[in-house]
Amino acid sequence: MGRIKTAPACSYVPELPEVETCRRALAPLLVGRTLTDVITPWPRAAATPLAVAGRCIMRLDRRGKFLLLRLDSGWLVIHLRMTGRLVVVREPPPRTTAAFQLDSGDWFCLVDMRKFGRTWQVARASEVVGHLGPEPLSRHFTAARFGAMLAPRRARLKPLLLNQRFLTGLGNIYVDESLHAARIHPLRTADTLSTGEVRLLHRCIRTILRAAITEGGTTIQNFAGPDGAPGRFRSRLRVFRRNGESCGSCGMTIERSVVAQRGTHFCPHCQRL
Repeated sequence: MGRIKTAPACSYVPELPEVETCRRALAPLLVGRTLTDVITPWPRAAATPLAVAGRCIMRLDRRGKFLLLRLDSGWLVIHLRMTGRLVVVREPPPRTTAAFQLDSGDWFCLVDMRKFGRTWQVARASEVVGHLGPEPLSRHFTAARFGAMLAPRRARLKPLLLNQRFLTGLGNIYVDESLHAARIHPLRTADTLSTGEVRLLHRCIRTILRAAITEGGTTIQNFAGPDGAPGRFRSRLRVFRRNGESCGSCGMTIERSVVAQRGTHFCPHCQRL
């Protein structure tokens, strides 16, 4: 079985669309399989003891940027962090930090150049992901709920939207793109948004995430989808890492600043403070 790349080896954490691409690619390979063994060449990759032998994989879920494997007893939770990727191969490749053998003889491996990725085996997934905020693509995440979340907050929008306890799944790429699409400056404070701006930002977040999932995520360096092709959403980025280029909406030069220690890309004309 060939390698299936499902996370980028680059300097940003895979966001909701990339992890969802991973989930969709791995589900047909893993669901119904029984785990027969586990090895951890990098012991720190196991945030909890891993005793999965004999456990059957019932389904694959996602919560924010976490991949959740529902076992017939308990859960296996995986976070790729910065350079982790997941593959199903005949033998664990170099830089494997944790590997789970399947009853087919294949290995389901976390391969991680920088060794930041982590795995947990827990009785309830909430033990790992219970602190996360709402899922932005959930039907329960309405514009009204979003507005109620924003209204009492005086935080700047960029770091607030990156806060996984506030709203999960968004990272640097899709926050920058969503704020640009909604024509909202990243330094605006949450409590200053009008009802119309809240509705527009809510719609832009959901539309952009869905489009990125359809395109297999965003490749910044070497992310590849289940067919080996790079994530195609990069060609649709309007501001992220396009500083110095012309804004496709107004022609002004896209700028880059640092907000909460994160590179932030915006159009000073479309997104006026």
